[in-house]
Amino acid sequence: MDAMVLVMALGLFVLSVASGMLGLGVAFAAVPFLGFFLPDLVHQVQPLSLLLNGVTALFAAWGFARSKLVAWRPAIALTAVASVAAPLGSWVAQYTGQTWLWGLYLVAVVFLAWRMFTPGPQRDPDAAPNLRLALILSVPIAVLAGMLGVGPGFLLMPALILVGYAPKVAAGITAVAVTLPSFTALVPHLSTAQIDLMTAGWLLVAGAAGSFLGARLTSRFVSGPLLKRLFGILIVVMTAVKIVTVLSS
Repeated sequence: MDAMVLVMALGLFVLSVASGMLGLGVAFAAVPFLGFFLPDLVHQVQPLSLLLNGVTALFAAWGFARSKLVAWRPAIALTAVASVAAPLGSWVAQYTGQTWLWGLYLVAVVFLAWRMFTPGPQRDPDAAPNLRLALILSVPIAVLAGMLGVGPGFLLMPALILVGYAPKVAAGITAVAVTLPSFTALVPHLSTAQIDLMTAGWLLVAGAAGSFLGARLTSRFVSGPLLKRLFGILIVVMTAVKIVTVLSS
């Protein structure tokens, strides 16, 4: 393993711990991170990120399931809807300029950071979460996530919180719900993807280990409010670093 791959694997491990704590899969952080090493967003970064997202989400789901934090009914329903919608976004990405895709990514990050750091509407603590609204929202979320090559987790997790799920439960549902859509969103990339298999192998090992560890840390030690703040901080930091890199290049 050469020095660049080692740096990529170590960085991805750290990002996978953080994303595993949130049940997201690592793609939302891996896209700007891998962009430091790989020049082609659509044919290198996105397919590799989607592959990593599916694997890391799977291991995060395992960690949350061991702690009984997965609500299986909404998780399965959201998986079905997002798995159908996500490939449409990936297909559109094949015909969309990289500048537009990065612009959409930044807009999504700004919106999510704002939602995570501002108090939401007061809800009746005894009211059931609005699964129907979550399913409706998951369609555009999955399409947009497929376009960005990040999997739907980084948009779905805050959406679940907004419709009434507790943060830890939202993280557990998200981990299950984004696994299959990540792989279905990868399908339109298969004919054009440019992935080094050795590099991908090391990154998959690092991501799987980090995401499982992150899920277990959340299950045992992290409170719901802290989980929301961690989400907002992580996406802002990763995106800020990418913006600085793009502007200085």
